[in-house]
Order: sequence, then structure tokens, then C-alpha cells
Amino acid sequence: MEYLLETENITKRYGPIVAVDHVSIRLKQGEIYGLIGRNGAGKTTLLKMLAGLAKPTEGSFTLFGESAEKTSRMRDRVGVLIETPGLYPNLNAMGNMRIMAMIVGENDDLYLQELLEDVGLGGIGNRKVKAFSMGMKQRLGIAMSLVGHPDILLLDEPINGLDPQGIVEVRELISRLNKERNITILISSHILEELSKIVTRYGIIHNGRIIDQFSQAELLRRCQERIEIRPSDTTKAVTVIEKMGISDFKVVDNSVIQIFERLEDSGEIVLELAKNDIKTLNISIKNENLEDYFLHVTGGANYR
Repeated sequence: MEYLLETENITKRYGPIVAVDHVSIRLKQGEIYGLIGRNGAGKTTLLKMLAGLAKPTEGSFTLFGESAEKTSRMRDRVGVLIETPGLYPNLNAMGNMRIMAMIVGENDDLYLQELLEDVGLGGIGNRKVKAFSMGMKQRLGIAMSLVGHPDILLLDEPINGLDPQGIVEVRELISRLNKERNITILISSHILEELSKIVTRYGIIHNGRIIDQFSQAELLRRCQERIEIRPSDTTKAVTVIEKMGISDFKVVDNSVIQIFERLEDSGEIVLELAKNDIKTLNISIKNENLEDYFLHVTGGANYR
């Protein structure tokens, strides 16, 4: 089995509104897949369908190679934390864990205590959940999603609304679950800087559609410092660039050339192009991060 989770043109409509539009993604075992998008882009709706909380209008998906429509058994292997954790505020952490344990058929307090230790809530005693900080509630929600020994975690904006310390704690927890428990994780967020510290592969969702997917290595390549030049004739410009001994370059959209070496020689490149009757319509030095790249591909300045 190559993929633990695979969607094929999964779509969700609410009347005339298309919340998720023919999305196809694949998760391999051990990945942390970051689903990036503005609020309202379709992240939560997609995760709800994968969690069985909403029915696709069309399209399909599989869990562990099995059709999600044919079996509910596979749901036990998927841990879910979508939107805010469903907690009982007048119970303590163990009380909430026991309720989740009853739902999934667990009956082992030692195991539940171990999960609380794993998320950093092992020593809080009988403090009621209503006195928890936002970060503590999120960590308890993640602990509850782990009760059924899941192979996949679906996490919807788990660091949204947290203070800086809480963000660090949840980020480190997610990374630890992936490395130590070998849990495959699909996480949505619009806090891109934090997401980039743990994710191995990305999908950008915009207006319900996946518009780009790439690995962490591909992101580093796309965002590294480079010369971007728009010549009047791309084909001829490539020939000139190669004659200059430049080999580390890429043609984008048949109109822009990205050059990843000899960044101090932009003037020399323009001059050499001019000698060969090629106009330089635009040239710049770019050095993007994930947020810059996201804004570039979605064409907007306000992703929140």
C-alpha cells in the first residue's frame, strides 16, 4: 500500500457554494502534510469529509487502501481534532480522556495517563478543564485524538489562537508524535512560518481547489535567492545564458528565467542579452519565504 490516505476529485457543495472543488491529495506513511489556505479556502470542510463528519457531494477517497464508503473500521485508525476540542469543562483531563476511551472501546487508565504525559499534561492533578489555558486545551484535544492508537491524525488549525509559548509547545508535540510514534499527520493552518518548521509536504488550497503541491525540498528550491529575468525572447535568452557558462537556471511559464548562481552578475547578464538583441523587460533579485510564496501563487496580500 503506497498511500495511507488518498482523495480523488473529492468535492463538497452547499447549495450553489462549492466549498471543496475536485481535490486530489495523497499521504504516504510518516509524512506531515501541511494544508495551507486562507480562512474559508476549504481546509476545514475537506478535513470534515476525511473524518466522516461530512459526506462528499462527489469524488471519493480511501483510507489505508480501503474505500471510506465501504468500511467504518478504518475510522478507528484516524485521530481527529477539527476546530476547537470538544471538552467537558467541569471535568479534569483524565475525566475527558475516559469519556473518549469509552467511545473507542479503551479501558486502560495507565495508557490514558501515558498519553497525558506525552502531551505535557501528566502533572496537572484534578484541575478542571475550564481553568486550562488555550494551549493546554489544544494539547488535551490532541491527547484525546490519540486514544484509539491512530495511524493518521487530522488536525485543523491546532495552533490558531495560541500565544507564542503555546504555539511552540504544540508544534514540538506534533513533531514528536510524527517521529516517535510514526503517526502520519494532515495539518491545516494559515500560520505559515510555524507550519514550515515541521511539514514535509505542502498543499495550497485556494477557493476550494488545490493549486499547488510540493515537498519541503522543493519549497527551499523555489524560495532560495535567485535572479528572475523576463526577456523579450526566452528561447534565445536561454542560449545566451548557457554560453555564459550558467547552468543552474530554470524557465518558468515560458516567460521568466530563474537563475540560481552568479547572483552578483545580473548586470553582465543584461548586457550580454542586449548584445544579442534580446531586451530585458524586467529583472530582480528574489528571496521568498513560505508566506511570500503563498501570496505569490494565490495572488493576494491578505490571507487571513
